[in-house]
Amino acid sequence: MSSTPVPGPLPGTPGKIIAVHLAYESRAAQRGRRPAAPSYFLKPSSSLGASGGTVERPEGTELLGFEGEIALVIGSPTRGVSPAEAWNHVAWVTASNDWGLYDLRANDRGSNVRNKGRDGYTPLGPRLIDARTVDPAALRVRTWLNGELVQEGETVGLIFPFAQIIADLSQHLTLETGDVILTGTPAGASVAVPGDVVEVEVDAPHLAGAPSSGRLTSRVIAGPGGFDPAVGSLPSVDDLQREEAWGSREAAGLPASAINPELRDKLLKAPVAGLSQQLRRRGLDNVSIDGVHATRPGTKLVGVARTLRFVPNREDLFRSHGGGYNAQKRAFDAVREGEVIVIEARGERDCGTLGDVLALRALARGAAGVVTDGGVRDYATVAGIDLPVFSQGPHPAVLGRKHVPWDGDLTIACGGATVQPGDVIVGDDDGVVVIPPAIAEEVADAALAQESEDAWIAQQVAAGHPVHGLFPMNAEWRARYEAATEAGP
Repeated sequence: MSSTPVPGPLPGTPGKIIAVHLAYESRAAQRGRRPAAPSYFLKPSSSLGASGGTVERPEGTELLGFEGEIALVIGSPTRGVSPAEAWNHVAWVTASNDWGLYDLRANDRGSNVRNKGRDGYTPLGPRLIDARTVDPAALRVRTWLNGELVQEGETVGLIFPFAQIIADLSQHLTLETGDVILTGTPAGASVAVPGDVVEVEVDAPHLAGAPSSGRLTSRVIAGPGGFDPAVGSLPSVDDLQREEAWGSREAAGLPASAINPELRDKLLKAPVAGLSQQLRRRGLDNVSIDGVHATRPGTKLVGVARTLRFVPNREDLFRSHGGGYNAQKRAFDAVREGEVIVIEARGERDCGTLGDVLALRALARGAAGVVTDGGVRDYATVAGIDLPVFSQGPHPAVLGRKHVPWDGDLTIACGGATVQPGDVIVGDDDGVVVIPPAIAEEVADAALAQESEDAWIAQQVAAGHPVHGLFPMNAEWRARYEAATEAGP
């Protein structure tokens, strides 16, 4: 460990700062996804800061997120240790704030290099707690925003205990003396703006004297922007980033779903054929999920996409990823009200991609439906469940015949269409279309207007008029239609 003075309580500069993506049950529930194993990213030592310091939100950005966390400081070289001996390698515990600028997530999401690696984005302190004096399963982290308590989590609520995290990391790399591990944040992390003050404290409330790190204080200030597009990507945000930064759609000032009740009503009335026509008029030709049909004729599906991807079966990969709490089970356990699970099965119809148990789980979670370009097991039973399901049809085989459940919440291909989380999905007897959420209302309005025109045209044809000049309407027929519309019923 270097003897160079660093901000905060550490005696020297850590060789590396390792952060856990998601570790608390409360945060997983808030995000709607629960990882099967811990995953990590690195933060540079240049991001270190001290209590009482400032954190810059660059000009032209809006989503500076704070995350109160417990930081572990490694006390001795750690390589290949077991969970039972892992805590013996921790010297100190302290408070940290894992600041991040969600505006910069787009091109390195997961690595977090730009959005969490900025100078001052890892303040620690103000004091170190001797790890030998505390129980790692009985620590607490709390965060205050402008004096209001907004986060509180105890380590009893961890998905991955500290010992597991240390042991896992040590089987891949050497943790050196002075290295820092940021152990994840509980629910309640949100957004701060210039002028806000955020405080984080770690303590052991059940011990006599309640050992404490003291309050780690950061003040948010406005900083310079000036990002050069010729050098790298510019800051950008969308509603998904706003939801994740603020912690919920409601906190971000967004409707509870990308589909508000009024829009949902419109989409329920609008036929898929009409929506497809309007999308094509706007230059979107490749938005149909081809080859899928509802298990029950007459089914209407409206919801927001939640994605799941299967890869072709490979026996060794199925052994490692197909069993246990795999990506498929996690997706069905995490789906939220109004969401549609859209499954990429590569158009492989000779294998089931869900069955009655998972369909029931989706129904219990309030899902809007399921769309898969693969097959469905227990087809008759699934058809009897009050859940819209669109697929290539029935097949009795289980996943391992053709698929390995791999990952979710990412851009996928389903039935020849690209589907992103948050896209609007609408299905009926004519098929399923994918609508970019930004134009969903516009497309729905246009489709309903066209539907009104088509109904009037059908009346004229039924009355004996030829279709020439009427379908589509020429100027004369258009004038008749507008007059009839103005006259009302």
